[in-house]
Amino acid sequence: MEFIISSPSEIRSTARHFIEWMGDRTVFAFHGSMGVGKTTFIKALCEELGVEDTVNSPTFSLVNEYRSVSGELIYHFDFYRMEKPEEAVDLGFEDYFFSGALCFIEWPDLVADLLPSDAVSVRMEELPSGERRIVAE
Repeated sequence: MEFIISSPSEIRSTARHFIEWMGDRTVFAFHGSMGVGKTTFIKALCEELGVEDTVNSPTFSLVNEYRSVSGELIYHFDFYRMEKPEEAVDLGFEDYFFSGALCFIEWPDLVADLLPSDAVSVRMEELPSGERRIVAE
């Protein structure tokens, strides 16, 4: 599935469409260059899912836990500063990735072998026009 964000004002509506598309999938691996908007889009997803807490990148803690107003758990990972996959093992990745809770993962390349086989790959890129393209498969 492909989504295009033409302006910042479209982020929330794109997040709503993405959520409709998600279905029963729970683990989403977000790929894209620094500054492409991964954290911003995940923040919009969380807000659309009913998270009232401040959503920010867990760059130093590796994972942030949020709860939607309906009680749904959402985990937000950022593995940018992780040096080796063993750090994810020490974190107890299985408890998160296989919990059935939503998992949004930034910089997933280092943990690619640890992801569930049904994890959704989400590629984000900036187009020459400045638009953002999101391709989820």
